[in-house]
Amino acid sequence: MKEQKHPKKSIIFSYAIALLVIIFFNTLIVPTFLQQQVKEVDYGTFLKQVEEGKVSEVEIEKDKIGFTVKNKDKTEQIYITGLMEDPELVNKLYAEGVKFSKVIPKENSPLTNFILSWILLPAIFIGLGQLLIKQMQKRMLGGGNAMTFGKSNAKIYVQAETGKTFKDVAGQDEAKEALTEIVDFLHSPEKYTEIGAILPKGALLVGPPGTGKTLLARAVAGEANVPFFSISGSEFVEMFVGMGAAKVRDLFKQANEKAPCIVFIDEIDTIGKKRDNAGFGGNDEREQTLNQLLTEMDGFDGKKGVVILAATNRPESLDKALLRPGRFDRRIPVELPDLAGREAILKVHAKDIKMKPDIDFNIIARATSGASGADLANIVNEGALRAVRQRRNLVSQEDLEESVEVVIAGYQRKGKVISPKEKEIIAYHEIGHALVAAKQTDSAPVHKITIIPRTSGALGYTMQVEEGENTLMSKEQAFNKIATLTGGRAAEELIFGTSTSGASNDIEQATKIARAMVTRLGMSKNFDMMALETVTNQYLGGDTSLACSSETATKIDQEVLEIIKKAHEKAIDILKSNQDKMHQLARYLLEKETITGEEFMEIINQ
Repeated sequence: MKEQKHPKKSIIFSYAIALLVIIFFNTLIVPTFLQQQVKEVDYGTFLKQVEEGKVSEVEIEKDKIGFTVKNKDKTEQIYITGLMEDPELVNKLYAEGVKFSKVIPKENSPLTNFILSWILLPAIFIGLGQLLIKQMQKRMLGGGNAMTFGKSNAKIYVQAETGKTFKDVAGQDEAKEALTEIVDFLHSPEKYTEIGAILPKGALLVGPPGTGKTLLARAVAGEANVPFFSISGSEFVEMFVGMGAAKVRDLFKQANEKAPCIVFIDEIDTIGKKRDNAGFGGNDEREQTLNQLLTEMDGFDGKKGVVILAATNRPESLDKALLRPGRFDRRIPVELPDLAGREAILKVHAKDIKMKPDIDFNIIARATSGASGADLANIVNEGALRAVRQRRNLVSQEDLEESVEVVIAGYQRKGKVISPKEKEIIAYHEIGHALVAAKQTDSAPVHKITIIPRTSGALGYTMQVEEGENTLMSKEQAFNKIATLTGGRAAEELIFGTSTSGASNDIEQATKIARAMVTRLGMSKNFDMMALETVTNQYLGGDTSLACSSETATKIDQEVLEIIKKAHEKAIDILKSNQDKMHQLARYLLEKETITGEEFMEIINQ
């Protein structure tokens, strides 16, 4: 094992170099600089300069004369000459208009020069060196001196500091129940130890972004009333090899000293990724940190009451050794909230906002299927901002419904100029969607139709809102969704005999549903229940990858095309059968620009 260089040796070496620089500066640079300030000349040169009128100021002392001469470039130079017996000198100087003043620079005593050059200047160098060393240690070694190398940056909270409890978390009842058990163990461990139960060492919070994983951890801190260590996985990643592992050791050392306590590691996938043989280098430091984390989780006693909470939205990337029993024993899903959960979350975020008493949060919850807790918080805030822009002091139902559209499609662009012809095409396009949806079974009711452009690029849209929460999707529902998506293009073809770019997003969504029917949902006539595609990133975009041969992929494309074609034909048939209603609805939409689902159904049922 190589011996590490002692840090004091490098500091002494640096100071030795600085001392040599000071000696060189004092012996060569300073004398040269002073010589350039004052020049010695003979007495004759002095008299000649006076006669030529170049001398501006003079100082006569007992043994020397100092005088200032103005050069051609208007700079001044100080000269010194010896004092001669010349009784007429003063009269000559008066005759030439020379001023008598202090010209000769005051010389310091040898003692003062020695103190300035050999004591004060080295002291300044040493002081600056110490200051720079301390600053480098704070930034690079994690503390104020070398003894703080590898210290953990975990923030410690207690109940009063987090400001959150389980009352502030809505829509995650199962996750709260699992964490409540941990909190209860920390408060009353004797209930569990009496029966022989052991507290789980670690709990992993898994779910999409914005679902409240960090909020849950903060709520645990508020409920537990025990020391709570909070640190991000990225804080373990350092440029020095061994720093991450040292921080892990220090974190668990502090946790054991403060037990019972909770340690929360956010974004644990930063250091907990699967180990592989991809190579060395930057990967090596991360693996050392992970190995140290695994060792520390094995090393502490769960009976002491040290609980590790971690959060991630990439569980598939975590190392299997991290997830085995005895480390992260419990995996707590923090999924997107259901209908009741969304309604509860809206109420939690609305409790500090002034609202009208007739607000129906159920309508907003039904219109926001698939929204996370962060999305719902943003919707409530957008509603409050809209009320302020409208110069009202209470948030109305209309504000919240408009904020849903703002989050989904962006703000209205009422100033965008659209030609009458294009506006007519957009109106028929949106009515095509709505009419196909209304004339099908297993289809969500139409809630709103608009042809007002939005900042997201949408020139109009048709909003459908489910009457309840659907956990499953049938084959008929999936096919009817595709038919509804093709309804806009079908209306363009039927009325105008052409196709426009307005259906680009519809085409993308229809293809995505049709492909899922064939590859993942087993709704295929040719492949039955064969899995042809796998989801590789469940919580971050849901990326998929094919798990079949190229020949099978070709057949998949053919079947996807067949599904979309059938849905397109169905949409055209529906619109042909209701062409009069389509014209009536399109004219009404062109006039109003926005119509509600009630107005739409009233015209259809006439």
